[in-house]
Amino acid sequence: MEEINWSDFEKVELRAGTILEVFDFPEARKPAYKVKVDFGDFGVRMSSAQITKHYSKEELIGKQIVGVVNFPKKQIGKFMSEFLITGFADENGDIVLTSLNGTVPNGSKLC
Repeated sequence: MEEINWSDFEKVELRAGTILEVFDFPEARKPAYKVKVDFGDFGVRMSSAQITKHYSKEELIGKQIVGVVNFPKKQIGKFMSEFLITGFADENGDIVLTSLNGTVPNGSKLC
């Protein structure tokens, strides 16, 4: 593991956002959803997420998540991802979302 200094960490914009809509993403190589998230002053952004094992589309609506909003956009097939949704792999490699235990304003920075 490479060590980073505090100023490196401060460059990463980890922000809270609320999931507004979730769509199927049948073109994805691995099962995934397209997720539309409100990041407050940072806008409404789209991303894809391989989170179909632990979450239905319906239960994701209104959930607050943590996303990296200052990566460049990334082309995923015909879809353009505008942020990175964060999570952890479980014992089977399936993603469990990083989420909040409480509610904060959309766009709040992880500190």
